[in-house]
Amino acid sequence: MFQAEKCFGKRVVSREIETVSPHIRSSALEVVQTLREAGFEAFWVGGCVRDHLLGREPLDYDLATSAKPEEVERLFKSTLPLGRAFGVVMVKLDGFWFQVATFRSESGYQDGRRPGRVEFADARADALRRDFTVNGLFYDPVAGVVHDWVDGRRDLDAGIIRTIGKPHERFQEDHLRMLRAVRFAAQLGFSIEPATLAAIREGARDLSRISAERVREELCKTFQPPHSARGLELLQSSGLLRVALPELEATVDCEQSPDHHPEGSVFKHILKMLECLPPNASTNLVWAVLLHDIAKPVTASRDAASGAIHFYGHEKTGAGMAEAILGRLRFPRRLAAEIVVSVRNHMQFKDVKKMRRSTLRHMLMRPTFGLELELHRLDCLGSSGDLGHYEFLVSENQILSSMPKLHPPLVNGRDLIRLGMKPGMELGAVLREIREKQLADEITSRSQALAWVKRKLAGTN
Repeated sequence: MFQAEKCFGKRVVSREIETVSPHIRSSALEVVQTLREAGFEAFWVGGCVRDHLLGREPLDYDLATSAKPEEVERLFKSTLPLGRAFGVVMVKLDGFWFQVATFRSESGYQDGRRPGRVEFADARADALRRDFTVNGLFYDPVAGVVHDWVDGRRDLDAGIIRTIGKPHERFQEDHLRMLRAVRFAAQLGFSIEPATLAAIREGARDLSRISAERVREELCKTFQPPHSARGLELLQSSGLLRVALPELEATVDCEQSPDHHPEGSVFKHILKMLECLPPNASTNLVWAVLLHDIAKPVTASRDAASGAIHFYGHEKTGAGMAEAILGRLRFPRRLAAEIVVSVRNHMQFKDVKKMRRSTLRHMLMRPTFGLELELHRLDCLGSSGDLGHYEFLVSENQILSSMPKLHPPLVNGRDLIRLGMKPGMELGAVLREIREKQLADEITSRSQALAWVKRKLAGTN
């Protein structure tokens, strides 16, 4: 599958495949027909065949062919050599990119990722080198025939993720396949075949040998709605969570007071929030949900008299832990910063009805407020279900939106210098005081603000 754009929008080679088009199927058929007319074998392969047989619309189409890379390049006007060593060429037709790979066999894996030797082969050998049976199906769209050398249709019908060949060998070839097994099971609503699951549990520690970027990308896909909660459950039951996100694994046995969290442990709370994610949830929202209570296991304490469980300061400790986790996974800085801010601020929402007007409006004006508000909504749905504070904030935000004059400060530092103030801490304090009064509706115009400063400088305020 050719999708160079990362889950958070980094490094775009082509965005055309993001939009499903009724024309992509006919274009994919034309690529096959062009190769066939030139005397080569050609099939649709992998996920597009799997999705087609499941009655789903494929997002993109990959092809396998007997044509060598240079022969593919001669047949199509627009191509991109994605990986000549692996016989892979990208073909652009009608505005769509298609990955066209020469039939090959692979062997000699040494680093848990790349084969030491690649040889061009036939279609059956190409199928046998692939990861899971449901991804090893070849489809002839001209004749309408499925070629199944790996019993993939059997496993599709049974709803099973199973490796092609011995699970341990497949996972030793590429350790990331363990995460991919979980991701496919979550996305498709399938179970993982017992021997395959046992091999994942046995080899889970090898996940630490994979680059952080590859792990991050696979985790992002695993946690995409609507299968986010299922993905987390499978990561935990497979043993991969304790390697990829040990801090999240610690929430499994972290109990909470039932009066505030009738759902039970922190882990169950997170699962309920993931179940409530909107279908178009952004990556920063998903990870804010995953990490908002990440520090509860390390801040937990129990009241000796009442037995109540407390997590004092877990939001501040959690912000630091979230920053470390996102850094470890090589998240882009801006995205990580938004998630960390949301983790740090998420406990403020319980006090919004008690806040001074200026404090509340500062909150509403934060650049991350939309993300924080949605996190709060999910936090409520994942526990008590009470959305009273959320609805209050929505109402206050609507009021604020109707008052555009409140958003820009009434005066700036240059204005105060013209009135005789010198740059420094005192000037900054005066600016902050004016801003507070503006947000509290105590000063409503620029002229009022300047008059207030003049009185202050004259000592008459």
